[in-house]
Amino acid sequence: MWRAIASNALTLIAVVLFLGAGLIVWAEREYRKESALDRTVCVSVPRGGNIRELSRRLEDQGVVSSGLLMRLAADYGGMADDLKAGNFLIEPGASIADVVGKVTGDGISDCGTVVTLRVGVNASRIDVLQFDSGTADMEVVAEIDLPAEEMPEVYRAAVDDPITEYNVIVAEGVTSWQVATSLEGFDVLSGEIAETPAEGTLAPGGYTVRRGDARAELIETMQARQSEILAAAWAARAPGLPLASPEEALILASIIEKETAVPEERGRVASVFVNRLERGMRLQTDPTVIYGITEGQGVLGRGLRQSELRAATPWNTYVIDGLPPTPIANPGRASIEAALDPDATDFLFFVADGSGGHAFAETLAEHNRNVARWREIEAAREAEGAQ
Repeated sequence: MWRAIASNALTLIAVVLFLGAGLIVWAEREYRKESALDRTVCVSVPRGGNIRELSRRLEDQGVVSSGLLMRLAADYGGMADDLKAGNFLIEPGASIADVVGKVTGDGISDCGTVVTLRVGVNASRIDVLQFDSGTADMEVVAEIDLPAEEMPEVYRAAVDDPITEYNVIVAEGVTSWQVATSLEGFDVLSGEIAETPAEGTLAPGGYTVRRGDARAELIETMQARQSEILAAAWAARAPGLPLASPEEALILASIIEKETAVPEERGRVASVFVNRLERGMRLQTDPTVIYGITEGQGVLGRGLRQSELRAATPWNTYVIDGLPPTPIANPGRASIEAALDPDATDFLFFVADGSGGHAFAETLAEHNRNVARWREIEAAREAEGAQ
């Protein structure tokens, strides 16, 4: 009798194990197979959301075939606590595994509504982007130039939506005054900026923010990032540079940033200034003159006058020797690295070449020929404009 019971028990265990193994195989196949989803969907995950609520909602919406399987897989894979707030694009045919990976991945929104403050060299604006299900892409629905007397309804509706994402994008070469002023005009942020940050100390680039974040904390984040970039570049600097400190490197980087927007030119522009510093020549760069006039508060908006090139200011490198006392803008990583690892050249001069870049020269005679060609280009453009 006991043998029969034991035999039956073993049989039952074998059957259970067999069925369990089959269930696991089935679940794995269901988890990874292409779904019946026939449209592109924008899935919103609120802050504080959980995998249980989300999986149920996605099953109701037909995004996943089984909310239970989604929950079990997220729990088993240790991903349930990795749920990210944001708006995520789910493509047609996406498997449950694809959906779980999306909402627990890097947390970068790619649909829904995104409000972005763009701090530019010449102007700043706020863009409102919304997901268009017809094109399955983000579309700009509003561009708001700052300062704005009144914000449009589409902006207000976006701000009222708790799922809206916010970004701040700072262009390379903006001044600290421009950053601070633009942040003050971005009303989703809170608090005041006690004083304009020191010039050059804010790292350009993109920053994700939340509604209600403090402006002062965002400034601190920008400063911390710039300090890290500068420290790393200084530690890896080329030997023998005529720069006594990271602060001097930051000053030179800001001049490079304002002199060229062509990435492949940065090393050559840096070499010109390094060569001049080594020879005791004045840097003679127009952006320093402009900064002496505006002190970073706005755009000059016109050409320089001869009297301004001769006027003594702390930043006018036609008048002073060596570097100015402070940076003249906030340089990006590439310009900082160029200042500390310039190209090896004998160039001492450069001038615009009419294509957006510059013509470089080792001698004054060669430079004068380049200047003459640039004057001809300017004259031809003026003549075309007068027609």
